[in-house]
Amino acid sequence: MFTQLKVIDISTVLAGPSVGMFFAELGAEVIKIEHPNHPDVTRSWKGSEELGNSTISSYFSSVNYKKKYISLDLNSEYDKISFFELLKNADILISNFKSSDYVKFGLECKVLKSLNPKLIHGRISGFGSNSDRVAYDLILQAESGFMSINGLNETDPIKMPVALIDVLTAHQLKEGLLIALLEREKTNIGRDIHVSLYKTAVCSLVNQASSYLMTNRIPNRIGSLHPSIAPYGEIFKTKEGELITFAIGSNLQFEKLIRKLGLIKLINNPLFLTNQLRVINRSELANLIQQAVELLSVKELLNWSLDNHIPCGHIKNIKEVFQNQSAQELIRTEVIDGIQTKRVTSISFEIE
Repeated sequence: MFTQLKVIDISTVLAGPSVGMFFAELGAEVIKIEHPNHPDVTRSWKGSEELGNSTISSYFSSVNYKKKYISLDLNSEYDKISFFELLKNADILISNFKSSDYVKFGLECKVLKSLNPKLIHGRISGFGSNSDRVAYDLILQAESGFMSINGLNETDPIKMPVALIDVLTAHQLKEGLLIALLEREKTNIGRDIHVSLYKTAVCSLVNQASSYLMTNRIPNRIGSLHPSIAPYGEIFKTKEGELITFAIGSNLQFEKLIRKLGLIKLINNPLFLTNQLRVINRSELANLIQQAVELLSVKELLNWSLDNHIPCGHIKNIKEVFQNQSAQELIRTEVIDGIQTKRVTSISFEIE
Protein backbone atom coordinates (compact mmCIF):
# COMPACT_ATOMS: atom_id res chain seq x y z
CA MET A 1 0.00 0.00 0.00
CA PHE A 2 2.84 2.43 0.88
CA THR A 3 5.66 0.71 -0.97
CA GLN A 4 6.96 4.03 -2.35
CA LEU A 5 7.04 5.66 1.08
CA LYS A 6 10.29 6.26 2.96
CA VAL A 7 10.06 6.77 6.72
CA ILE A 8 12.89 7.81 9.03
CA ASP A 9 12.24 6.80 12.64
CA ILE A 10 14.50 8.45 15.23
CA SER A 11 12.04 7.94 18.07
CA THR A 12 12.49 5.61 21.02
CA VAL A 13 10.44 3.57 23.51
CA LEU A 14 6.88 2.76 22.33
CA ALA A 15 4.67 5.47 20.83
CA GLY A 16 6.95 6.68 18.03
CA PRO A 17 8.41 3.29 17.08
CA SER A 18 4.94 1.78 16.89
CA VAL A 19 4.02 4.42 14.29
CA GLY A 20 7.10 3.44 12.30
CA MET A 21 6.11 -0.22 12.54
CA PHE A 22 2.61 0.65 11.32
CA PHE A 23 4.01 2.12 8.10
CA ALA A 24 6.50 -0.75 7.75
CA GLU A 25 3.66 -3.26 7.89
CA LEU A 26 1.90 -1.30 5.14
CA GLY A 27 4.94 -1.74 2.90
CA ALA A 28 6.93 1.45 3.51
CA GLU A 29 10.70 1.47 3.81
CA VAL A 30 11.29 2.34 7.46
CA ILE A 31 14.78 3.19 8.69
CA LYS A 32 15.23 3.27 12.45
CA ILE A 33 18.17 5.41 13.54
CA GLU A 34 19.77 4.85 16.93
CA HIS A 35 22.75 6.36 18.71
CA PRO A 36 25.73 3.98 18.39
CA ASN A 37 26.45 4.04 22.12
CA HIS A 38 22.97 4.74 23.47
CA PRO A 39 20.48 2.80 21.35
CA ASP A 40 16.76 2.62 22.03
CA VAL A 41 16.52 2.10 25.79
CA THR A 42 13.85 -0.59 25.38
CA ARG A 43 16.52 -2.95 24.07
CA SER A 44 17.57 -3.25 27.73
CA TRP A 45 14.06 -3.57 29.20
CA LYS A 46 14.16 -7.31 29.82
CA GLY A 47 12.26 -9.64 32.06
CA SER A 48 14.00 -12.33 34.07
CA GLU A 49 13.24 -14.93 31.37
CA GLU A 50 15.12 -13.08 28.60
CA LEU A 51 18.76 -13.36 27.54
CA GLY A 52 20.85 -10.83 29.44
CA ASN A 53 23.55 -10.47 26.77
CA SER A 54 21.16 -10.04 23.84
CA THR A 55 20.73 -6.73 22.00
CA ILE A 56 17.01 -7.47 21.71
CA SER A 57 14.21 -7.51 24.25
CA SER A 58 10.59 -8.56 23.87
CA TYR A 59 9.56 -4.96 24.65
CA PHE A 60 11.75 -3.61 21.84
CA SER A 61 10.47 -6.32 19.49
CA SER A 62 6.83 -5.40 20.15
CA VAL A 63 7.04 -2.15 18.16
CA ASN A 64 10.02 -2.70 15.87
CA TYR A 65 9.28 -4.89 12.89
CA LYS A 66 10.36 -4.83 9.25
CA LYS A 67 12.71 -1.92 9.87
CA LYS A 68 16.26 -1.24 8.74
CA TYR A 69 18.65 -0.21 11.52
CA ILE A 70 21.33 2.46 11.23
CA SER A 71 23.59 3.85 13.95
CA LEU A 72 24.19 7.60 13.77
CA ASP A 73 25.37 10.12 16.35
CA LEU A 74 23.67 13.45 15.66
CA ASN A 75 26.32 15.16 17.79
CA SER A 76 28.79 14.22 15.07
CA GLU A 77 28.85 16.57 12.10
CA TYR A 78 29.82 13.67 9.83
CA ASP A 79 26.88 11.55 10.98
CA LYS A 80 24.55 14.54 10.81
CA ILE A 81 25.42 14.99 7.14
CA SER A 82 24.50 11.34 6.53
CA PHE A 83 21.25 11.88 8.42
CA PHE A 84 20.34 14.96 6.40
CA GLU A 85 21.04 13.06 3.19
CA LEU A 86 18.48 10.46 4.27
CA LEU A 87 15.96 13.21 5.01
CA LYS A 88 16.32 14.76 1.57
CA ASN A 89 14.54 11.78 0.01
CA ALA A 90 12.28 10.87 2.94
CA ASP A 91 8.53 11.25 3.15
CA ILE A 92 8.07 11.07 6.93
CA LEU A 93 10.28 11.73 9.95
CA ILE A 94 9.16 10.39 13.34
CA SER A 95 10.77 11.79 16.49
CA ASN A 96 10.22 12.22 20.22
CA PHE A 97 13.11 14.46 21.26
CA LYS A 98 12.95 17.08 23.98
CA SER A 99 12.19 20.50 22.51
CA SER A 100 15.72 21.73 23.26
CA ASP A 101 17.19 18.80 21.31
CA TYR A 102 15.60 19.95 18.06
CA VAL A 103 17.62 23.16 18.37
CA LYS A 104 20.70 21.28 19.55
CA PHE A 105 20.66 18.94 16.55
CA GLY A 106 19.51 21.55 14.03
CA LEU A 107 16.17 19.89 13.40
CA GLU A 108 13.91 22.92 13.73
CA CYS A 109 10.91 23.08 11.43
CA LYS A 110 12.40 25.78 9.18
CA VAL A 111 15.60 23.77 8.72
CA LEU A 112 13.72 20.63 7.72
CA LYS A 113 11.48 22.56 5.34
CA SER A 114 14.49 24.06 3.57
CA LEU A 115 16.07 20.63 3.36
CA ASN A 116 12.99 18.84 2.06
CA PRO A 117 9.76 20.85 1.57
CA LYS A 118 7.77 17.63 1.09
CA LEU A 119 8.89 16.11 4.39
CA ILE A 120 6.16 15.38 6.94
CA HIS A 121 7.52 15.53 10.47
CA GLY A 122 5.61 13.65 13.16
CA ARG A 123 6.71 14.80 16.63
CA ILE A 124 5.75 13.36 19.99
CA SER A 125 6.25 15.26 23.25
CA GLY A 126 5.29 14.50 26.81
CA PHE A 127 3.69 17.72 27.97
CA GLY A 128 3.76 19.95 24.88
CA SER A 129 6.20 21.53 22.46
CA ASN A 130 7.49 24.04 25.01
CA SER A 131 8.15 21.53 27.79
CA ASP A 132 11.33 19.50 28.26
CA ARG A 133 9.79 17.48 31.06
CA VAL A 134 10.67 13.78 30.79
CA ALA A 135 7.49 11.77 30.27
CA TYR A 136 6.87 8.06 30.59
CA ASP A 137 3.49 6.39 30.28
CA LEU A 138 3.24 5.87 34.04
CA ILE A 139 3.66 9.61 34.69
CA LEU A 140 0.96 10.43 32.15
CA GLN A 141 -1.43 7.89 33.64
CA ALA A 142 -0.79 9.53 37.01
CA GLU A 143 -1.26 13.14 35.92
CA SER A 144 -4.14 12.71 33.48
CA GLY A 145 -6.48 11.07 35.98
CA PHE A 146 -6.30 7.52 34.66
CA MET A 147 -4.65 6.07 37.77
CA SER A 148 -7.10 7.86 40.05
CA ILE A 149 -10.03 5.96 38.50
CA ASN A 150 -8.26 2.61 38.08
CA GLY A 151 -8.38 0.09 40.91
CA LEU A 152 -10.68 -0.30 43.88
CA ASN A 153 -11.66 2.28 46.47
CA GLU A 154 -9.84 0.37 49.17
CA THR A 155 -6.60 0.18 47.14
CA ASP A 156 -4.08 2.74 45.99
CA PRO A 157 -4.46 4.08 42.44
CA ILE A 158 -3.22 1.55 39.88
CA LYS A 159 -1.66 2.02 36.48
CA MET A 160 -2.90 -0.02 33.56
CA PRO A 161 -0.53 -2.90 32.73
CA VAL A 162 -0.14 -1.76 29.12
CA ALA A 163 1.40 1.61 28.22
CA LEU A 164 -2.02 2.72 27.02
CA ILE A 165 -1.22 6.44 26.76
CA ASP A 166 1.68 5.61 24.44
CA VAL A 167 -0.60 3.38 22.36
CA LEU A 168 -3.28 6.06 22.09
CA THR A 169 -0.71 8.75 21.26
CA ALA A 170 0.63 6.58 18.47
CA HIS A 171 -2.87 6.32 17.01
CA GLN A 172 -3.27 10.10 17.18
CA LEU A 173 0.02 10.58 15.35
CA LYS A 174 -0.89 8.01 12.70
CA GLU A 175 -4.10 9.90 12.02
CA GLY A 176 -2.25 13.20 11.73
CA LEU A 177 0.37 11.73 9.40
CA LEU A 178 -2.21 10.09 7.16
CA ILE A 179 -4.11 13.38 6.87
CA ALA A 180 -0.84 15.17 6.01
CA LEU A 181 -0.05 12.56 3.36
CA LEU A 182 -3.49 13.01 1.86
CA GLU A 183 -3.10 16.79 1.84
CA ARG A 184 0.37 16.53 0.30
CA GLU A 185 -1.16 14.81 -2.72
CA LYS A 186 -2.70 18.19 -3.56
CA THR A 187 -0.14 20.66 -2.24
CA ASN A 188 3.16 18.76 -2.62
CA ILE A 189 4.15 20.36 0.71
CA GLY A 190 4.90 18.61 3.98
CA ARG A 191 3.58 19.39 7.43
CA ASP A 192 4.76 19.41 11.02
CA ILE A 193 2.47 17.20 13.11
CA HIS A 194 2.82 17.42 16.88
CA VAL A 195 1.10 15.15 19.39
CA SER A 196 1.59 15.32 23.15
CA LEU A 197 1.10 12.41 25.48
CA TYR A 198 -0.68 14.67 27.96
CA LYS A 199 -3.32 16.01 25.55
CA THR A 200 -3.88 12.53 24.18
CA ALA A 201 -4.42 11.18 27.68
CA VAL A 202 -6.91 13.88 28.66
CA CYS A 203 -8.78 13.54 25.35
CA SER A 204 -9.05 9.80 26.02
CA LEU A 205 -10.99 10.26 29.25
CA VAL A 206 -14.13 10.53 27.06
CA ASN A 207 -17.25 9.61 29.11
CA GLN A 208 -15.40 9.90 32.44
CA ALA A 209 -14.49 13.47 31.52
CA SER A 210 -18.04 14.32 30.44
CA SER A 211 -19.44 12.81 33.63
CA TYR A 212 -17.30 15.15 35.72
CA LEU A 213 -17.76 18.19 33.48
CA MET A 214 -21.55 17.84 33.51
CA THR A 215 -22.13 16.79 37.13
CA ASN A 216 -19.00 17.91 39.04
CA ARG A 217 -18.78 14.36 40.43
CA ILE A 218 -15.20 13.15 40.74
CA PRO A 219 -15.13 9.47 39.65
CA ASN A 220 -14.22 6.88 42.28
CA ARG A 221 -12.16 3.76 41.77
CA ILE A 222 -14.67 0.98 41.16
CA GLY A 223 -12.50 -1.70 39.59
CA SER A 224 -14.01 -3.28 36.48
CA LEU A 225 -17.46 -1.89 37.17
CA HIS A 226 -19.01 0.62 34.79
CA PRO A 227 -20.05 3.83 36.56
CA SER A 228 -23.38 4.06 34.74
CA ILE A 229 -24.29 0.51 33.61
CA ALA A 230 -25.16 -2.60 35.65
CA PRO A 231 -24.53 -5.45 35.57
CA TYR A 232 -21.35 -4.49 33.73
CA GLY A 233 -17.90 -5.59 34.86
CA GLU A 234 -18.89 -7.63 37.91
CA ILE A 235 -16.87 -10.87 38.04
CA PHE A 236 -18.78 -14.12 38.44
CA LYS A 237 -17.51 -17.64 39.11
CA THR A 238 -19.02 -20.57 37.19
CA LYS A 239 -19.65 -24.14 38.33
CA GLU A 240 -16.08 -25.22 37.52
CA GLY A 241 -14.51 -22.10 38.99
CA GLU A 242 -13.94 -20.19 35.74
CA LEU A 243 -14.43 -16.42 35.77
CA ILE A 244 -16.84 -14.60 33.47
CA THR A 245 -18.26 -11.11 33.16
CA PHE A 246 -21.32 -9.56 31.52
CA ALA A 247 -21.83 -6.20 29.77
CA ILE A 248 -25.59 -5.74 29.98
CA GLY A 249 -26.38 -2.50 28.20
CA SER A 250 -30.16 -2.63 27.76
CA ASN A 251 -33.36 -3.72 29.50
CA LEU A 252 -33.89 -6.40 26.85
CA GLN A 253 -30.47 -7.91 27.51
CA PHE A 254 -31.13 -7.79 31.25
CA GLU A 255 -34.46 -9.58 30.92
CA LYS A 256 -32.94 -12.29 28.71
CA LEU A 257 -30.12 -12.85 31.21
CA ILE A 258 -32.25 -13.14 34.32
CA ARG A 259 -34.68 -15.49 32.54
CA LYS A 260 -31.76 -17.74 31.63
CA LEU A 261 -30.53 -17.63 35.22
CA GLY A 262 -33.96 -18.49 36.62
CA LEU A 263 -34.36 -15.10 38.28
CA ILE A 264 -37.65 -14.15 36.61
CA LYS A 265 -38.95 -12.47 39.77
CA LEU A 266 -36.38 -9.73 39.27
CA ILE A 267 -38.17 -8.46 36.14
CA ASN A 268 -40.74 -6.57 38.23
CA ASN A 269 -38.55 -5.99 41.25
CA PRO A 270 -38.64 -2.22 41.96
CA LEU A 271 -34.91 -2.28 42.78
CA PHE A 272 -33.98 -3.33 39.23
CA LEU A 273 -36.65 -1.90 36.92
CA THR A 274 -34.28 0.49 35.13
CA ASN A 275 -30.58 0.59 34.40
CA GLN A 276 -30.14 3.51 36.80
CA LEU A 277 -31.82 1.54 39.59
CA ARG A 278 -29.61 -1.44 38.79
CA VAL A 279 -26.55 0.80 39.15
CA ILE A 280 -27.79 2.04 42.54
CA ASN A 281 -28.51 -1.51 43.74
CA ARG A 282 -25.75 -3.31 41.86
CA SER A 283 -24.24 -5.14 44.86
CA GLU A 284 -27.50 -6.88 45.72
CA LEU A 285 -28.07 -7.67 42.05
CA ALA A 286 -24.57 -9.11 41.66
CA ASN A 287 -25.06 -11.42 44.64
CA LEU A 288 -28.26 -12.82 43.13
CA ILE A 289 -26.61 -13.34 39.74
CA GLN A 290 -23.62 -15.08 41.34
CA GLN A 291 -25.88 -17.59 43.11
CA ALA A 292 -27.33 -18.56 39.73
CA VAL A 293 -24.10 -18.48 37.70
CA GLU A 294 -22.29 -20.87 40.03
CA LEU A 295 -24.80 -23.58 39.05
CA LEU A 296 -23.86 -23.32 35.34
CA SER A 297 -20.75 -24.19 33.33
CA VAL A 298 -18.76 -21.60 31.46
CA LYS A 299 -19.39 -23.42 28.18
CA GLU A 300 -23.15 -23.40 28.68
CA LEU A 301 -23.17 -19.70 29.53
CA LEU A 302 -20.95 -18.71 26.61
CA ASN A 303 -22.92 -20.76 24.10
CA TRP A 304 -26.22 -19.39 25.38
CA SER A 305 -24.88 -15.82 25.32
CA LEU A 306 -23.71 -16.26 21.74
CA ASP A 307 -27.06 -17.61 20.61
CA ASN A 308 -28.96 -14.83 22.38
CA HIS A 309 -26.65 -11.90 21.57
CA ILE A 310 -25.75 -11.27 25.21
CA PRO A 311 -22.29 -9.70 25.79
CA CYS A 312 -20.48 -12.23 27.98
CA GLY A 313 -16.73 -12.74 28.33
CA HIS A 314 -14.62 -15.57 29.67
CA ILE A 315 -11.72 -13.98 31.57
CA LYS A 316 -8.55 -15.47 30.08
CA ASN A 317 -4.86 -15.20 30.78
CA ILE A 318 -2.46 -14.27 27.97
CA LYS A 319 -1.58 -17.92 27.27
CA GLU A 320 -5.24 -18.73 26.79
CA VAL A 321 -5.65 -15.72 24.50
CA PHE A 322 -2.98 -16.98 22.11
CA GLN A 323 -4.45 -20.47 22.02
CA ASN A 324 -7.22 -18.87 19.95
CA GLN A 325 -6.74 -19.14 16.20
CA SER A 326 -7.85 -15.55 15.62
CA ALA A 327 -5.11 -14.30 17.97
CA GLN A 328 -2.55 -16.64 16.39
CA GLU A 329 -3.20 -15.00 13.02
CA LEU A 330 -2.08 -11.64 14.44
CA ILE A 331 1.43 -12.84 15.37
CA ARG A 332 4.34 -11.57 13.25
CA THR A 333 7.85 -13.07 13.45
CA GLU A 334 11.20 -11.69 12.37
CA VAL A 335 14.87 -12.36 13.07
CA ILE A 336 16.62 -9.26 14.50
CA ASP A 337 20.30 -9.41 15.44
CA GLY A 338 20.15 -13.20 15.18
CA ILE A 339 17.21 -13.43 17.60
CA GLN A 340 13.84 -14.83 16.58
CA THR A 341 11.37 -12.15 17.64
CA LYS A 342 7.61 -12.17 17.84
CA ARG A 343 4.94 -9.51 18.26
CA VAL A 344 1.34 -8.87 17.37
CA THR A 345 0.59 -6.82 14.28
CA SER A 346 -0.11 -3.10 14.62
CA ILE A 347 -2.86 -3.40 12.01
CA SER A 348 -6.24 -4.86 12.88
CA PHE A 349 -8.29 -3.31 10.06
CA GLU A 350 -9.08 -5.11 6.82
CA ILE A 351 -9.49 -3.50 3.41
CA GLU A 352 -11.50 -5.23 0.70
